[in-house]
Amino acid sequence: MGSLEAAAGGHKRLPAPALRAGGGGGHGGGARRVRARSRLARALLFEKVGYLQWIVAAAAFFFVAILFVAFLPGSGVVDRPRLPLPSRRAGPGGGEGDGSSSSSPPPPPPRGWWEAGVQFEPTRLREKWARERREEARSLAELGTPVRRLGVRKPRLAMVFGDLYPSAMQLQMVSVASVLEAMGYEMKVFSLEDGPCGNIWRAIGVSVSILPEDAKAKLPNSVDWLDYDGILVNSIEARPVLSSLLHDPFKSIPVIWTVHECSLAQRVKEYNASGMVQIIDAWKEVFSRANVIVFPNYILPVFISDLIVMYAAFDSGNYFVIPGFPSEAFRAYNFIARSDHQDARISFGLNHKDFLIAIVGTPFSYGENLMEEALVLQAVGPLLQQYHSENITQSELKVKIFTGNITEKHRMSLEAIALSVGFPRGVVEHVAAEDKDNLLRTADLVIYGSCLEEHSFPSVLVEAMSLEKLIIAPDIGIIRKHIDDGLNGLLFPRKNIGMLTQILLRTVSNGKVSVSGQKIASAGKAHAKNLMASETIEGYAVLLENVIKFPTDVLSPLAAGEIPLALKQEWKWHLFEGVKNLQHMNGSSSGYKILQKLEREWHTNQMERSPISTSKITEAFSAIAWEEQRANEVMDIKRKMEEDELKDRNDQPHGTWEEVYRNVKRVERLKNELHERDDKELERTGQLLCIYEPFFGEGTWPFLHQNSLYRGVGLSSKGRRPGGDDIDASSRLPLLNNVYYRDILGEFGAFFALANRIDRVHKNSWIGFQSWRVTARKASLSNNAESAILEAIQTQKHGDALYFWVRMDQDPRNHANKDFWSFCDVINAGNCRQAVLEAFQRMYGLQIDHELDSLLHMPNDGDTWSVMQSWVLPTRSFLEFVMFSRMFVDSLDAQMYDKHHQTGHCILSLHKDKHCYSRVLELIVNVWAFHSARRMVYVNPETGAMQEQHQLSGRKGQMSVQWFSYSTLKSMDEELAEEFDSDHPDKRWLWPQTGEVFWQGLYERERSMRQQEKERRKQQSRDKIQRIKRRARQKTLGKYIKPPPDDTGSANHSTAVDL
Repeated sequence: MGSLEAAAGGHKRLPAPALRAGGGGGHGGGARRVRARSRLARALLFEKVGYLQWIVAAAAFFFVAILFVAFLPGSGVVDRPRLPLPSRRAGPGGGEGDGSSSSSPPPPPPRGWWEAGVQFEPTRLREKWARERREEARSLAELGTPVRRLGVRKPRLAMVFGDLYPSAMQLQMVSVASVLEAMGYEMKVFSLEDGPCGNIWRAIGVSVSILPEDAKAKLPNSVDWLDYDGILVNSIEARPVLSSLLHDPFKSIPVIWTVHECSLAQRVKEYNASGMVQIIDAWKEVFSRANVIVFPNYILPVFISDLIVMYAAFDSGNYFVIPGFPSEAFRAYNFIARSDHQDARISFGLNHKDFLIAIVGTPFSYGENLMEEALVLQAVGPLLQQYHSENITQSELKVKIFTGNITEKHRMSLEAIALSVGFPRGVVEHVAAEDKDNLLRTADLVIYGSCLEEHSFPSVLVEAMSLEKLIIAPDIGIIRKHIDDGLNGLLFPRKNIGMLTQILLRTVSNGKVSVSGQKIASAGKAHAKNLMASETIEGYAVLLENVIKFPTDVLSPLAAGEIPLALKQEWKWHLFEGVKNLQHMNGSSSGYKILQKLEREWHTNQMERSPISTSKITEAFSAIAWEEQRANEVMDIKRKMEEDELKDRNDQPHGTWEEVYRNVKRVERLKNELHERDDKELERTGQLLCIYEPFFGEGTWPFLHQNSLYRGVGLSSKGRRPGGDDIDASSRLPLLNNVYYRDILGEFGAFFALANRIDRVHKNSWIGFQSWRVTARKASLSNNAESAILEAIQTQKHGDALYFWVRMDQDPRNHANKDFWSFCDVINAGNCRQAVLEAFQRMYGLQIDHELDSLLHMPNDGDTWSVMQSWVLPTRSFLEFVMFSRMFVDSLDAQMYDKHHQTGHCILSLHKDKHCYSRVLELIVNVWAFHSARRMVYVNPETGAMQEQHQLSGRKGQMSVQWFSYSTLKSMDEELAEEFDSDHPDKRWLWPQTGEVFWQGLYERERSMRQQEKERRKQQSRDKIQRIKRRARQKTLGKYIKPPPDDTGSANHSTAVDL
């Protein structure tokens, strides 16, 4: 303790000698420094300092600090690293998202990310497109046979809208469609609701179709979307159409969905909080269906301030941005038309003398751009000298800052900075997000204060320019690209933000914008009207080139780089000038109707599932019903017990085991035949004809007939109509369970399935087929045509004939009215004739050229041929056609399977095509009917008028009957059956899987086996009888004899007598 005290005493302050002026030089300097610090401390701590002195000192400190930061070399600019956004976030497979994220919001961005440049790179899409191009080029090179495009029709696009009311989306898509039409596209507009823009579409030559509103009519499914090479959906209000595209056979159609509404994104957080997971999952499914989802800016697909999740929650790697949406210019046009400028100024508390400067910034700042706002305020500060006021607390110069959502801490910091710069209290204020439009309308000058590099031109500047406001912005790349300094806007160097003060002093004079500034603002308004129109239109053209793979019969449109500049540099404003009440249209509610509808459906389902929603009356009625049910069950049990007791007391007649066996077999055999038949099935039993309609998927249901003359054939058990009597083709022909063959055979799969033991499902003398696509095109048989065909069949007017009602010369793919083989080449990459030739070589084993030429001879005599598998034949002829088709398909499969199954490419298509030779099979019925000497009769589907094509009398010398006769085909069929039955080859062979395998040897072997089985059973019966006869019998040992009644003495004795 003593040592601690001594040490403590050594540190005590010394008395006066340490504070004297005398002493050595070194020590004297130290004393003076101590004395100076002590006097400053006494002055600050013990002397009176005024409040204003404290304020002046603090302001001076902040001012010096700001000047020091502002005039540092390179101040105001920071090297900003790039930030990966949702479509580039890490995930399985090379850092790409897999679309399996949960419905919870993504994690917040790291602090300080606002200093990073915004980068949205759809790497997944671009890598996919590049990979597809490489694989396609490699696969086509490996085919060994060149494929050609023999285009005869324009590429067709369907454009789908929620409504046709005037909006920025309508303006944009009308402009895009006008350019696409000039490029060679053909379009049709579909809308769920009509509107004034329907006339605009018709004026540019685009037909308009309004889908029915009745939900029971399956409104989106009333269109055969396979008629279109691609679909452009342009609103979330068009979601019902996308829902129909989720079903087969429409799943493979390319879909580009443009989403411009914020309504769904704003509801995601509410859905998560309310437990509406089903709604989120349903939207995710629809978002993943689109091949590409296009956003008009980089805000929607990423995060915004306050960690509000936009559409990032639905990102499955298919997001794409095409900037340049004309919504700001369209909105500004509506504002100008309303003429309520003074009302907006009053709402901000401004009078006619006030000069308002609006400071705006990027939405990616997250409210953390305090430094940039401080620098801009410092540059604006010198303007205060031009606005003298008697009241020092007020000024005619007003500054409003819009940076989205901000925090209270941010607000307080900015207020302190404004006071330090010299702005009176209340002059600098923040503006809420909902007042952005009014701010831009009332502002006299707009300053863009963000130096963040962006990919698209800031939309807030487009709106300001459209409102004829002078804009001043930093010279970042995207702004410098579209703004000419001094012509339509003013730019200041972002590395020297102090130049902003000089620009402001030259621009503002006498409390208003100078004359030169007003001219620049007027030029900016004209420039903003069509700003980025060229980039938008070209962006859609490039997107179509990458997404849509056109068939071989489609003419190639112009490339995006070949579009004339005059076509794409302006929006089509002049088409909207005649639309009435354009200024009254409000797009703020866009997208909410479909959301409200889905939410009502969700709440209805919840109410139906919830037992709490049952009323008291229903509960009381339910209790009474349960009491009655229990009483009835007790009575039934008592009655059954009494019947069982009576049954046990009575003699029951018993039959032989053979009778029981026969009765059981009869019940099992009739189990399926005695099912409850509907009226259509009963009517179909006595008809001469039944027309089958092959289909695949729920999307085809609206196009199938419901009367007794028709019957559906489902190619897959999953897509069968509930409650219908459709035939399940996959259960009759297991080959159709193989997806590869189900797709490549198409409707021929239904032919093979029906022909396989046809007598079990088809008992009519005539059989017909009609494609559901014919019904979709409104080319199916009318009642008159059906009656005409039935009458011709009953009277045998044309004998063994092929009746068809879809003509090749009226097919949309045959605008040039080509002959048979030319048309087949057009739709099969120019290789149809070659493929059929090689198939016939393999099928018939021919090598002689003139025989093959005769096989392929299809005359061009002015008559037409059948397309789209819509015809009627006698059932016996149909089986003969199937016999020929099985061998022909087997030859095509042996020719193309290896390369097509491995790469997805074949010589009949330019791109990957899962249907490969199905277009050849569509036409092969004509070759068979022509060369088998059958009459071919065209039936007008509307009137029923009949006209024979390719007169039978004129075919002499043109037909190859010897190769298509029944005897030839039957012998070939039996040879294949014998080969399969005898050799049991292990190689992959399609023919045995397409139907029955039968030949005479098989019949004789089965008959021999039946005879042997019959002889075996007879021998077993004979052996049984012999065993019974030879059975050894045991002799009787003895017999009891009852004693005589008079012999009482010997009552206890008995006598046994041997026999």
